[in-house]
Amino acid sequence: MDVKEVNRHGQELIKHLKIITSPVAVKLISKGSEIPESIKKAEECMTHCQFVDKVRRTREEFYTLNENQMCKVGAGAMGLGSVPKDLVTGELYYKEFELFSTLGASRRTIDMISILPPNSTEAILYSPLEDTSFIPDVIMVVGNPKQMMLLTQAAMYGIGGRLETSFSGAQSVCSDGVVQVYKEGTVGVTLGCTGSRAYATLTDDEMIMGIPMELLADVVSGLKQVCP
Repeated sequence: MDVKEVNRHGQELIKHLKIITSPVAVKLISKGSEIPESIKKAEECMTHCQFVDKVRRTREEFYTLNENQMCKVGAGAMGLGSVPKDLVTGELYYKEFELFSTLGASRRTIDMISILPPNSTEAILYSPLEDTSFIPDVIMVVGNPKQMMLLTQAAMYGIGGRLETSFSGAQSVCSDGVVQVYKEGTVGVTLGCTGSRAYATLTDDEMIMGIPMELLADVVSGLKQVCP
C-alpha cells in the first residue's frame, strides 16, 4: 500500500463515520533510524495525548523526540527513554494518583500494561491520515460510542468473531491506543484515561480505537458495507 492509498482510506473513514476530526497516523521510528527530512519537529512540549488531539483538530504533521514529550509515562511506554521507576513499582498510581486501594493492585495493573523496550524509539511521527506523507504503524480514531460500534462491525465484517480488547482506564492513548495495537497487530478499543481527559480535549462522550496499519484496508472495506 502506498501513501496515496493510505490518504484515501483516511478520507473514507471521515466520510463514512462522519467524524469531525481527523484519524491520526502514528509512526514509531526505531532507534538509529532516520527521521524523514520533509517532516518538521514539533516546537511544543506536550503529552502524547495532547499531540494526538492537536493533530486530529489542526491537521498538522510533525515529529517529536523525548524532549518534546511532557508525560514521561507515555513517552517511556512508547520506547522514548524509559518509564519512571515509581510507575514500575506501582507507587505513582497508588500514592500520587490514588487510582488503586493498594500498592499490589496498582502494581498488578502496571505489569499488564503494554510498553516498548527502553530507548528503543528514536522519534514519533504524527499526521492526519488523509494527508499523511508517511506509512503509519497505528491509526488512532477518536469518536463517540456509535462510531466505535460501526468500526467494530467493520473490523468483524470480513472475518467474524468478536473484538477482544483490554484496558484499565490508565495510559489509554499511549499504551492502549498505540503500543498494544503496535505489538499485537490487532484492533484495540480504549475508553480514555484521567490524563487524556485532563490534558487533551477528549470529551465525556468520546473514546478511542487503535487500528494497526496491516488491518486498515480491511476495516475501511468493512466500513463501506456496514455504514447506512
